Amino acid sequence: MSAGWVAGSVRARALARRRIGGDLARQVAGAGSLGGALAILAGTAYRPAVPRDRAAAPGAGAPGAAAVTDLARAQHAVAAGLLWNLRVLAGWLPRGGAQLMRALAGWFEIANVAEKLRELSGQEPGEMFRLGALATAWQQAQQAESQAGLRAALMASAWGDPGDGGALEIEVGLRARWAQRVAAIGGPARTWAASALAVLAAGEWYGAGRAGHPVLRSAAADLLGPRAAAARSAADFAEALPGGLRWVLTGVRDVPADLWRAEAGWWARLERDGHALLGGSGLDVRPVLGSVAVLAADARRVRSALESAARGSGAIGAYDAVA
Repeated sequence: MSAGWVAGSVRARALARRRIGGDLARQVAGAGSLGGALAILAGTAYRPAVPRDRAAAPGAGAPGAAAVTDLARAQHAVAAGLLWNLRVLAGWLPRGGAQLMRALAGWFEIANVAEKLRELSGQEPGEMFRLGALATAWQQAQQAESQAGLRAALMASAWGDPGDGGALEIEVGLRARWAQRVAAIGGPARTWAASALAVLAAGEWYGAGRAGHPVLRSAAADLLGPRAAAARSAADFAEALPGGLRWVLTGVRDVPADLWRAEAGWWARLERDGHALLGGSGLDVRPVLGSVAVLAADARRVRSALESAARGSGAIGAYDAVA
């Protein structure tokens, strides 16, 4: 047990206590307006999500445009807060732990690549995340002047080749590669990654009818087994999953209509596992993984709560279904 892991474990548990939890998140969701939701968050660790210049000038833009912009900014800020916690935690860990955190932070780099792809296609990109030392290829990728250059930057990094094709194909390839990177951590992280990949594959293959992505197919064979990767129907795919992963598609009768159930179940499993890891006495990688899990689940819940509040009090039922 190194001093770095001891310090990191202590810090991980401290960061995990900053989450607001389900009860307060539901209050945010039921606030009835985005302003009311942000007022609640102003008294929590999510206060940086409250835009200081939230009020728009009277008559500026189309009706509701400012609220939509504010929602996107607030949701981005919530995610950015999670990323900042990961960066802080990485600073307390020994080198191997920092590499682990870089893999776990892959979602933020994928989000940045998606915005970069929008920029390369001539569209206005959204706000990007500041990855700092948790970047894998972003320092090179953000300099790309073409999609081919972006792909080359990714190929030269731990991401590997995300595959050819359009922006969607690259994003799906990165998500598949991310699952493999997280699975390589081992332990519960492998289960989280493999089960998430199962949901992604089910949606791509049997929901959207996009069965030809070689990177996704290869990752599925690696993490889910050749039989699942070769399944011709959603039912066969669910049955072919390894026994320890079949839970993720339980209750999914129609793809893609029911995949939201799988996603909600995945997040619930992640959070339960995270609490279990935090509840142990270990001063090693386990509380670090647990902290990342519960913080990510909390951030996702808050982002959903903000959207519910922005839609008005009548949206609380939809929030309850997915939270």
